[in-house]
Amino acid sequence: MAILSSPLDRKQASKGTAPRRPRATPIADALAHPKASFYLVLVPTVLLLSLGMMMVLSASSVLGSVRFGDAYYFVNRQVFFLVVGGAAAFVLSRFQPRGLKILGWFLVILALTLQMLTFTSLGWGEAKGNRNWVQFGTSFFRIQPAELAKLAIIVWGADLLARKQKLLDQPKHLLVPFVPVSAVLIGLVVLQRDLGTGMIMGAIVVAILWYVGASWKILVSIGVTVAVAVFGLVVTSLNRMDRILGFFNSDHDTMGVNLQPMRGVFALASGGWWGLGLGASRQKWGSLAEAHTDYVLAIVGEELGLIGTLVVLSLFLVLGYAGFRIALRSDIVFCRYLAAGITSWLMIQALVNIMVVLKMIPVLGVTLPLLSYGGSGLMANLAAIGMLLACAKLEPDARRLAARKKRKGGGAVTVVESRTT
Repeated sequence: MAILSSPLDRKQASKGTAPRRPRATPIADALAHPKASFYLVLVPTVLLLSLGMMMVLSASSVLGSVRFGDAYYFVNRQVFFLVVGGAAAFVLSRFQPRGLKILGWFLVILALTLQMLTFTSLGWGEAKGNRNWVQFGTSFFRIQPAELAKLAIIVWGADLLARKQKLLDQPKHLLVPFVPVSAVLIGLVVLQRDLGTGMIMGAIVVAILWYVGASWKILVSIGVTVAVAVFGLVVTSLNRMDRILGFFNSDHDTMGVNLQPMRGVFALASGGWWGLGLGASRQKWGSLAEAHTDYVLAIVGEELGLIGTLVVLSLFLVLGYAGFRIALRSDIVFCRYLAAGITSWLMIQALVNIMVVLKMIPVLGVTLPLLSYGGSGLMANLAAIGMLLACAKLEPDARRLAARKKRKGGGAVTVVESRTT
């Protein structure tokens, strides 16, 4: 016998009619579609990449003309990286979990090797002291291993922790070897004098440990250890201390350490609601040296205004929602950890970059995923998106839909490996 939960239900039942169910909205119907997660990742990514390509062209045209005599120098390189990264994303989106797991171990070995090569004659750095690139021949074949290391930690860690799922209540199985190997990769980045990237990688490790169920005691212990290490690295570096002083005192070194943060704020402020117009930025004419990399969001705000900036933030929010939705809906443990790790990386790095541009935290030198110029970062981001799309295809409803289509088409149904690993 059915239980009638409200007076309205009982009234309708007395008249011989069934209780009316609330009508689903178009948005609810769309989100209930088996492939909703796939498109919630794909569409924001394509829009961010398209906008990013336009902003890289606008922000880098002056610098390209002055330094290389070609206004399209940077955007041409970005197009190449986009094509390579897009191809990698397409291929990875068709991988099964077994293939992604094998790839994770390969990525860790490759990342460690490339990281160590930065300390050899193949290593390349800038005048600021960072030595975090490996250059093979010409400058076109220059790789930043730290970007690969972020992805390696996530994919390899997801496989390792999924295999040890039933043992993760024991600290030795939870932490070893995931934390030591990750610490080596992070340590190599810090030795390259790139503390900002090292902090992003550390945040990724902590986020993954939280997702797999690490106790607050362990997380707080790791957090305190990292905080002490970061404090020591900051106070022993004149450049880093200068950035901290500049953050708390806007009048400090206005033509040096405070030049970019202040110019970034000026760019955002001058954009108003609708911006100065695409290509009309004033700060890109030499004032904002990193306009096409770390401060590309400032150019978005200047040229497209507050509305354009909010569109970018909204796209990142949709992408973050989609990633965590995949993690929650997946019945494959590896995919849950992988989706959560990738989403955490993209959202943490985006948040840090946005806060730097808004002058809410000191300059850390990290790019805005999918928008900023940078070959290694863009290709790593796209590879991660490809893996996220692969996990979206493996959601239970998406698998059932694919199986029904294959049966109707007379094709063989692919059997996915165990759902618990």
